[in-house]
Amino acid sequence: MEQGKYSVGLDIGTTKIVAIIGRENEYGKIEVLGTGRSKSLGVHRGVVNNITQTISSIQQAVEQAELNAGLKIGSVVVGIAGQHIRSLQHSDYITRSDAEEVINENDLDKLCNQVYKLVMLPGEEIIHVLPQEYRVDGQSEIKQPIGMYGGRLEANFHVVVGQVSSIKNIGRCIKSAGLDLGNITLEPLASAEAVLSQEEKEAGVALIDIGGGTSDLAIFKDGIIRHTAVIPFGGNVITEDIKEGCSIIEKQAELLKIKFGSAWPGENKDNEIVSIPGLRGREPKEITLKNLSKIIHARVVEIIEQVYVEIKNYGHEEQKRKLIAGIVLTGGGSQLKHLKQLVEYITGMDTRIGYPNEHLAGDSDDEIASPLYATAVGLLMNAVQSDAKNQQQESVDPEPEKVLAGEEAHAAGNTVQVKERKTIFDKWSEKLKDFLDNAE
Repeated sequence: MEQGKYSVGLDIGTTKIVAIIGRENEYGKIEVLGTGRSKSLGVHRGVVNNITQTISSIQQAVEQAELNAGLKIGSVVVGIAGQHIRSLQHSDYITRSDAEEVINENDLDKLCNQVYKLVMLPGEEIIHVLPQEYRVDGQSEIKQPIGMYGGRLEANFHVVVGQVSSIKNIGRCIKSAGLDLGNITLEPLASAEAVLSQEEKEAGVALIDIGGGTSDLAIFKDGIIRHTAVIPFGGNVITEDIKEGCSIIEKQAELLKIKFGSAWPGENKDNEIVSIPGLRGREPKEITLKNLSKIIHARVVEIIEQVYVEIKNYGHEEQKRKLIAGIVLTGGGSQLKHLKQLVEYITGMDTRIGYPNEHLAGDSDDEIASPLYATAVGLLMNAVQSDAKNQQQESVDPEPEKVLAGEEAHAAGNTVQVKERKTIFDKWSEKLKDFLDNAE
């Protein structure tokens, strides 16, 4: 199979690193050709804190995926998350020189570029500018102002901000692992792509991706992303609490959580006990399941309440901003028993668990359809889409070698017409790639 006929998504998480190789089949579904998974060493709460360990974990996952698929991986789409990601709302406007001319793409670009110039804290960079709705000469709630007349063009923006160094470190790991960086995507957006339906995004939905190190939140309403947040707690803090509370080692705590853990203490009887082997000939420890679920419950409530604060910050309690489709839970942490009921109890919102199987071909491995792989599947979908877009652009242009990327094209006066307008997201990815190249 030739390079370019398949795409690769790489999810660099706190607990695991997953590489998925796949392609689109004739029915528009994703056919998974091979997967690789390795224990993530060197990543803490979504941020790389040991480059050497992270590189070797990436190589391990990639080699396993290559072996499974019998293919060589070249370029990958990577997700970015971590506690350094934050978002803010911002309004901006431009005054157009000629109100008699209709508003065009250049005006929108000018407005977006103006937002990129906002002054951030030292070491922070705007990585994402998402227009919410526009106003033209005071007329509000305009979804698409192109083609309208007006002198003053305003917009509300959702701005995502992150640490430059953290982003560059991920790029450095990818390059040192011998891979090309195809694209960078915000992880909550990748997970949303994999588990949410268009109807849910229209009605209003909050996606909570509970990972090992962080819980990512993405809120959609009217089909537009409205709010993103990264809460610096995930499944690992629950394991940590079990370890401390029961005086056992981490490996045993993790197994206890997965096998017997429950977010709802009421369902365990007092006489349900699990015995854990002692270390090196010591007496085994006996732990009641009621105690175990009390420890888990306390921490899970804390995580959910923090996420709910973010949902309220977005304005869910206002009638106009109500999230009718409620909450979708995904990620490894969403597999905790009775979590769905606890989330419904705390937030009063309808909740379901999000599986990424809707976009996968029918013969896909059951394991891949688990919420654990939601981000990785979303990244693979993103890779497939951007590869298809690149192929389209090449077929539109008869002489592809003359097409220059981004700003170079303007500088060289390149007049090749590419039919599809670059999305804000593509521009953002290009900007990140420039970061990484400058870091050489």
